Amino acid sequence: MSDMIPLVQAHCSPRSGASHRLGEAELRDLLPQVPGWELVEDGHAISKTFHFDDYYRTMAFVNALALVAHREDHHPDLSVHYNRCVVRYSTHDVGGLSENDFICAAKADALTN
Repeated sequence: MSDMIPLVQAHCSPRSGASHRLGEAELRDLLPQVPGWELVEDGHAISKTFHFDDYYRTMAFVNALALVAHREDHHPDLSVHYNRCVVRYSTHDVGGLSENDFICAAKADALTN
């Protein structure tokens, strides 16, 4: 990924195989670009909890995120509650995290700005 393109403006590419799995150095570079996201599952995924005032706003976020997932062809795991949504990204085809996870994390953040 080019350092010149912000994650939120980048687009996902098909990723398959361990060669696309991010290493520790790449994770250290990308994680600060998505504030509030944390490494989970021994570094195999990233997760963030988004908080909202009510169910309607939570569902509006979920629906907007579904559109992002469709456009990028990269889908999160979601845990939806009355006033919050836990979003988790991992790239199953690489067995951990890929650049696509960070691109979509940035796009999810942009939905709440």
